[in-house]
Amino acid sequence: MKKLLIIIFVIFTSSVDAQCAMCRAVVESGNASEAEGLNTGILYLMIFPYLLVGALFYFIIKNRRKNKI
Repeated sequence: MKKLLIIIFVIFTSSVDAQCAMCRAVVESGNASEAEGLNTGILYLMIFPYLLVGALFYFIIKNRRKNKI
């Protein structure tokens, strides 16, 4: 199970530097440091929902295992 999760994580993080079409058009007219900053901001905003969902699943699984014993 862990190997499958690692493989999925690697596949989905290969295209992390992507932006939406509108953001890309605006940033391409500016300089490269603005584009890098926008990408970093998008990544920070994207990480927290995944962390919250992951923590929720962790506690659900932990609670189910505790109740089975």
